[in-house]
Amino acid sequence: MSIVKQVRNRYLVVSDIVLLIAAVYLCYWLRLDNFDLSRYWPGFIFFAGLAILVTPLVFYIFGVYSRYWIYASIDEMLLLSGAVTTAAMFVGAASLAIVQLVGGASTLPRSIPFIFWPLALAFTAGPRFAIRLSAQYLRRRGGSEYRSRLDLQPVLVMGAGYAGAMIVREMRNNPDLGMQVVGFLDDDPRKLSARIHGVPVLGDRRAIPGIVQQTKAQLVIIAMPTAPGKDIREIVGICEKANVKTKIIPGMYELLDGTVSVNQLRNVEIEDLLRREPVKTDIAAVRDLIVGKCILVTGGGGSIGGELCRQILRCNPSELVVLGHGENSVFEIVSELQRFMTAESRRREYPAGIPDAVIHPVIADIRFPDRLHAVFEQYRPEVVFHAAAHKHVPLMEMNPTEAITNNVFGTRNLLDASLASGVGRFVMISTDKAVKPTSIMGASKRLAELLVHHAAWQAGKPYVAVRFGNVLGSRGSAVLTFKQQIAAGGPVTVTHPDMQRFFMTIPEAVQLVLQAAVLGRGGEVFMLDMGEPIRIVDLARDLIELSGLEVGRDIDIAYVGIRPGEKLYEELFIPGEDYRRTQHDKIFMIGNVNGQGPSRIAQVLARLESSVQHADTAAIIESLQSVIPEFDPCRGAAAVNVGRVPMPVDSRSRLPQ
Repeated sequence: MSIVKQVRNRYLVVSDIVLLIAAVYLCYWLRLDNFDLSRYWPGFIFFAGLAILVTPLVFYIFGVYSRYWIYASIDEMLLLSGAVTTAAMFVGAASLAIVQLVGGASTLPRSIPFIFWPLALAFTAGPRFAIRLSAQYLRRRGGSEYRSRLDLQPVLVMGAGYAGAMIVREMRNNPDLGMQVVGFLDDDPRKLSARIHGVPVLGDRRAIPGIVQQTKAQLVIIAMPTAPGKDIREIVGICEKANVKTKIIPGMYELLDGTVSVNQLRNVEIEDLLRREPVKTDIAAVRDLIVGKCILVTGGGGSIGGELCRQILRCNPSELVVLGHGENSVFEIVSELQRFMTAESRRREYPAGIPDAVIHPVIADIRFPDRLHAVFEQYRPEVVFHAAAHKHVPLMEMNPTEAITNNVFGTRNLLDASLASGVGRFVMISTDKAVKPTSIMGASKRLAELLVHHAAWQAGKPYVAVRFGNVLGSRGSAVLTFKQQIAAGGPVTVTHPDMQRFFMTIPEAVQLVLQAAVLGRGGEVFMLDMGEPIRIVDLARDLIELSGLEVGRDIDIAYVGIRPGEKLYEELFIPGEDYRRTQHDKIFMIGNVNGQGPSRIAQVLARLESSVQHADTAAIIESLQSVIPEFDPCRGAAAVNVGRVPMPVDSRSRLPQ
């Protein structure tokens, strides 16, 4: 292996020169029945000389000599083919033209350049891929010696597609990983008995118990990044019954760059059991929205804001302003983003003229308008994503003034600053709790939606809001609470056995938010299709089982009652709103936001300011109800207390078709 590694590209330059001359000689030999070099000597010398001058130069320009051929793949083959084609076309055209001019056409048959192209490709590719094959042989021989010294863990790979093939290839080339793939599993009957990278497809998911017993496999790797949660749930259940461990490749929402690696393997998490089939997003349209622009994200240190920053960076903005109130959270996300940019800049080719984004951490409270105006004046953002909000329902019931000052007045301040500085597009992250709200938090977000609508009407610009439900793994999420309770030995506390919520993963929600931002024309509220509602008790049970424990034996589930402001289920429609499908099948648009007039909104804001100053909760509720008629703070826990349990909502049957 060390000998192969010592082969440098300077040796390949010498090899190219020698072999290109041989290729030209072979062209003449193949073209002519009686090849007399003395007769065709001028044409041969000229063509060969031009070939050995031009081809290495083209290779240098194309970056052929900078490649590490030990790890050559199809990408290197395509690069080499393009370089050889370019060189052959230039050499052929130039040779024929010049020889014709000097009167030596008889010494250079016109078919020689056409014969030269495949021969040049073969002669230059041969040494390079000989290096690749030698390295692979030595690596595998080393792996065999390694396996003879150490028993590798036998594993099965569920999913004989692209992701599974990449995993097997990496394991075969890196025996130090300590795993050996003994077989594929796939539900496609056409793949049964096929071999991928020399590994056979042994059966489908139903055959896992027998195949595990037959192969003595100790681990099943689920390499199905596009599979929905119900399939993952079934496979994990079969593996548990077969007493074999499972690991998984993340879903497509987490594999934003499309790469798959053994380093990404992790334990199966609740997000995997609940994920849906990946939706198609118009990545090009999102990139066009962001590329080369200054983007500002409020709440950048939070779970949604942080993921927005990650995905925005992949679209090559010129600047990214990460605005947040908590210094620790902003410091952490900015540090992560800077590491990400360092890694990305080493392997990603930016569009011409687009440099790496400059990241600006800004500590600011959106409740202070003067501070916001100063920030907007300094950075002049072109697109604003507003993710900063107080979102914990029970906490906001106990602190209504904070909900109003942050969610309502903070949004107003941001809109004022955006309008004053000429922000072209504004996207506010809203919530399904704004639909027929029963909590202060939900009502405050509904009023914030109305503010966005009126700002869009005032400016004539695409200022929009996007609603979605609970986000798995976000701060304050029930999932994190349940994990902490499980780690502490239980019990896991659930408010009510019939409590249900819509859930999305953070990457999924943010991708759809970015897509909705592209669709906005001004004043719309978009709602994401969140799939089927999930019972919270089922979520708790899944988490307990994923932890290797059993409900009732190892961990108990305790019901503690619905908290203030909560309701058993979230609703999807506000009376009077007109929901329509967009061109994206997972995003719905509300054509009429069912708002109040600007003067009415101004009056309510004035009353709210007075109520907040006096910490008058009753007056706050009254003001909110005057502008949000559907706001009913008595519909939450009270509905359960009197025994009236609403019917669950089926999102698919209720959404417009």
